Amino acid sequence: MQLHDGWLVDARHVPSPHHDSRPEDETPSLLVVHNISLPPGEFGGPWIDALFTGTIDPDAHPFFKEIAHLRVSAHCLIRRDGEIVQYVPFDKRAWHAGVSSYRGRERCNDFSIGIELEGTDTTPYTDAQYQALVTVTQVLIALYPALADNITGHCDIAPVRKTDPGPAFDWSRFRAMLTASSDKEIT
Repeated sequence: MQLHDGWLVDARHVPSPHHDSRPEDETPSLLVVHNISLPPGEFGGPWIDALFTGTIDPDAHPFFKEIAHLRVSAHCLIRRDGEIVQYVPFDKRAWHAGVSSYRGRERCNDFSIGIELEGTDTTPYTDAQYQALVTVTQVLIALYPALADNITGHCDIAPVRKTDPGPAFDWSRFRAMLTASSDKEIT
């Protein structure tokens, strides 16, 4: 997988207007794993793209009335089948973390990359999602080496507000796959 101008070449691109420039001289040093499903608990469909592009129809589902006003985005979404959708170039600031803090540093959007997994806190993630997350993470670590030691969940940077990616996300599995994959590249 390759990058061009901050975009994953092989990903589906759905540019979001919900982003801006990072603070001057700021490069990504934190990777934040999230989950999302729209409507809640349902997978597939156009609703995540619509939310991140500001085009969600508030009348399409009762829950959408609550979120249609939000101006949010993530850098990427990994769908249940492993498809990678990119909304914001990695060198730009996506609006995914909200009020947040990591190791005493506030405003995580300034220095982080947000990756959403299509899922819920309690629904096991798919093999294809873990593999795609590992692949994207490797590409990002090659570009931004500080990410290697700074990967966390939304629940860890906004613990009072957020619970994702939830107990269904197997951190040990993800880290083992990332290590095994990195070892293969070295040999």
